[in-house]
Amino acid sequence: MTRAEFDEIFRRHMTWLLTGGKAGARGDFRGAALDGLNLHGHTLEGADMEGCSLRGAELIRADLSRANLKGADLSGAFMHRALLVETDLTGANLAGAELNHANLERAQLAGAVLAGADLYEARLGNAGLVGTRFDGAMLDGALGLSDSATG
Repeated sequence: MTRAEFDEIFRRHMTWLLTGGKAGARGDFRGAALDGLNLHGHTLEGADMEGCSLRGAELIRADLSRANLKGADLSGAFMHRALLVETDLTGANLAGAELNHANLERAQLAGAVLAGADLYEARLGNAGLVGTRFDGAMLDGALGLSDSATG
């Protein structure tokens, strides 16, 4: 997907959000290759990004709350202070992602790979973590792991 294509879908998505769905269209980025894209501070709340590739993307302070990121590749993504509240990350690859201070409360991370990820002071309260792989992840100061469903 080109940057121009992304920008057009994003514009329609913002209209959809701002009008409560009365105009525009929900962002549909399913399967898109968005590797390395700078989406710093973008609001992608509720977007459908299933299976998309965001390897090494800059998602610092991005709002991905309630987005569908099932099976997405976010390996090596920069996601400091990103909002991922109630986001579906089932089976996603977040290996080596930088998620320090990110909010993942009530996110679904079943079967996700967070090997080597930086989750310093990330908020994981009530997140679904059944089968999530944390090998080598930095979990110092991560909040809410004890109340998350780890199976």
